[in-house]
Amino acid sequence: MSDAPNDTEKTHYICQTYVETKGARGGLAGLKVDKQFQYTSEDEAQSRAERESERESCAGADAFMVIEDSGSGEVSAPTFIARFGNVPDDDS
Repeated sequence: MSDAPNDTEKTHYICQTYVETKGARGGLAGLKVDKQFQYTSEDEAQSRAERESERESCAGADAFMVIEDSGSGEVSAPTFIARFGNVPDDDS
C-alpha cells in the first residue's frame, strides 16, 4: 500500500491469478480466481503477474490497482496495469 495525495486514500497494487474450471462432460466452464498477492508498486505487481502466468497450472494473471477510501471503506473499480494469458473480460 502507498499513500495517495489524500491522507484518507490508499493505493493497493494487486496480482491476481486465475485457473480454468471444468464444466459438464469435462469441457471448459470458465475461470476462477486462484491467488492474490499485494505489492507496494505497479512494477512488482506486473512482474509477479507475468511470472505467475507462465506457470503450467495458471490460466492467466492480472496486475491492477485499486484505491481504497480509508474513511468509508469504499474501493474503486480496478485499473488494469497488465493482463497475461486467459483472463476474464474487462467489462468497464
